[in-house]
Amino acid sequence: MDFEYVHRPASRPDGRTLLLLHGTGADEHDLLELGAALAPGAALLSPRGTVNENGANRWFRRLREGVFDVDDVIKRTHELGDFVGAAVAEHGLDPRRLTAVGFSNGANIAAALLLLRPGLLDSAALFAAAAPLQGREPEKVDLTGTSVFMGAGAADFITPMDQARLLAAQLTERGADVRFHEHPGGHVLPPTVLAAAREWMADR
Repeated sequence: MDFEYVHRPASRPDGRTLLLLHGTGADEHDLLELGAALAPGAALLSPRGTVNENGANRWFRRLREGVFDVDDVIKRTHELGDFVGAAVAEHGLDPRRLTAVGFSNGANIAAALLLLRPGLLDSAALFAAAAPLQGREPEKVDLTGTSVFMGAGAADFITPMDQARLLAAQLTERGADVRFHEHPGGHVLPPTVLAAAREWMADR
């Protein structure tokens, strides 16, 4: 496997695994506490993004601030999807109970996994996410049965609200059940959103 990653086995019997996808500049350790808070006892699978942008770990390249290299998004998404499939098999995880949890750049590639690798994830919690295939209409994949939580900040100038709403619309149009939680803050994960995501996760 080409990804550096952390795997923490589950301590509860329901078989849920969280795929933790960090934001720009973080690494595979960054979201471990968040994963434990969202779903205590779940297995954690936390890889490190393989793209280096001026020393910062990322999941895919940007052409400039706010402008994604969409061809690279697609390439890196499939690489990540292949890694996840291999890691699930390697560690004996349940492929039917896999939830992506991503913040910012990590949420963007989690959204790309939903749109480009339908069926890999059964659910996703996306914090400060944008529509990842900028300027391209995603294929009309079937996301029926996929549950998505989105947390978006009205004052987020890194991921503007219109991008978060576009992603929510794209997922909903393809059959996903999207719970959209808007908060007044910026590019952060406030306690109110974390609490709402925990409630959503408890229903998985």
